[in-house]
Parts: sequence; C-alpha cells; structure tokens
Amino acid sequence: MEANDLILNNISGYIHLNEKEKEFFVSLLRPMKLKRRQMLLKEGEICRYSSFVTSGCLRGYSVDENGFEHVLNFAPQNWWIADMYSLITQKPGVLNIEALEDTEILTLSKVNQEELYVKVPVFERFFRIIIENSLVTYQQRILDNLSLTAEERYNNFCKRYPTLITSLPSKQIAAYIGVTPEFFSKMKHHMLMKKT
Repeated sequence: MEANDLILNNISGYIHLNEKEKEFFVSLLRPMKLKRRQMLLKEGEICRYSSFVTSGCLRGYSVDENGFEHVLNFAPQNWWIADMYSLITQKPGVLNIEALEDTEILTLSKVNQEELYVKVPVFERFFRIIIENSLVTYQQRILDNLSLTAEERYNNFCKRYPTLITSLPSKQIAAYIGVTPEFFSKMKHHMLMKKT
C-alpha cells in the first residue's frame, strides 16, 4: 500500500472525508526517510510536527541522570508519534525519537494541523480521539509500572505491540517494561520453562 493510501486508511477508521478533503490533507503532508539509528527528535528540541509511520519503526524514549534509557513508546507501521508535551506547548521536549530501522514517515506540522482544523473541522475529532487514546495508554502504563510484575508488563507489551515481539531487540523491550536486559533474559527463560 502506498504511503498516502496507508494514512488515509488509518484516518478512515475514525472520520469520513470526501475526495477534496483527502486531497487537501495529503497536500499538507511531508514525506521523510530516516536511516536506522537516525534521530527524528532530540530531548531539548521543540516538536513541530506529528509523524505517521508508513514503514519501519520509531521509538520514543528518555535518558535518566544515570544514562539509562526508558522507552515510552514504539511506533511501528500505521502508528502516529510525537512528543505530545512539546507539540502542544511548543516548549523544549523531553523525548528522543529515533528510528530503530530504516523508516519512512509522513509528517504534519503543527501549523498545517491548525490550518486543517479550520478548513476541515472533522480533523479536530480525529486528533482528539488520537490524543485521548494516547492519554489512556500512558495512564495505564503508569499504573502498570506501579502495580504489575515485570512478567505482567511484558504480557501487556505483547498485546499492545504484537508485530514487534520478534522483531525488536530484547534490550528495547527490556527498556520498555523497565528492567535490565539481563533480568529480561532470565524472565523470558523462566516463562518458557513454565510453559513446558
């Protein structure tokens, strides 16, 4: 599926657009290619656009004072990603967004998004739903991190990102569920032993 078709298909799950509205929306998008390990956004920069992944995978993460990475989210194909705090406030962000593999995205700038709201008001509904969904997800992640075991957090990861279970390096999954790679390896071994 072509990039424009992919994003229009994603949007059609939430709102209905006529042909003219589709053309206008697509005219506001900018394609971008990222090489593996290339940064889309660095901590301290202002996030000026939302990105939709048409191929590949991005990850959003922060680095603590001890140099440990904490993965907040992944964006495989057909997912949106941004530093929401920075995008909404236009203040320097706290997230790094990096390509985990060669990745292609379509970007929609904040300026163009605002123009879209005026000219195609139904997009306010689309982005409200996207933001509400991400708010629910982040709240659940916080609660999970406070109350669930690492094994339960891993099971939740598998439900949320079924396409990434085998393609992501263990180190990335460990950073997402909040454990060391060594602990993650032992935990997976233990889980396999329980199944046999």
